[in-house]
Amino acid sequence: MSSRDDPSKRAIEVRLRPVEQGDLPVLYGHQCDPLSNEMAVSNPRDADAFNAHWTKIIADPAVVVRAVVADGRMVGYVSCFKADETHYVGYWIARDHWGRGIATKALALLLEEVTTRPLYARVARSNVASLRVLERCGFSVVRFETCEATERHPACEEAIMILT
Repeated sequence: MSSRDDPSKRAIEVRLRPVEQGDLPVLYGHQCDPLSNEMAVSNPRDADAFNAHWTKIIADPAVVVRAVVADGRMVGYVSCFKADETHYVGYWIARDHWGRGIATKALALLLEEVTTRPLYARVARSNVASLRVLERCGFSVVRFETCEATERHPACEEAIMILT
């Protein structure tokens, strides 16, 4: 079987589009996945908190948030946002689509759109896949920090990464 016939070897078309209110049920389902939360070292929001959070994000013109569409199907999001006067990127790809290069392609597309530098990312040190995505897109580790538990995130060691 050639790579053309094997779907796992075929090039994936990834594109970005603005997140719409109608995307929220799919994104909510993605963030409820227990294995995804374990890897990201995060706690899922309940439906009301999730919808309130995302409605605010979508309405904020300072936030760049894009749905990630792979082969015609929305599989997650990628974003750039400001917190404490620092610009960060973040992303979430549904577990069914891990290991296909989608996060790397989506982040690269976002970095073409968002030209602000420096950009930062915070990622659990144990999230090796996400560390690789960020490194492939030019981010490098500045330091590691031990982060206290919050309602949204368990305590963990985080890599603080920068793209200059």
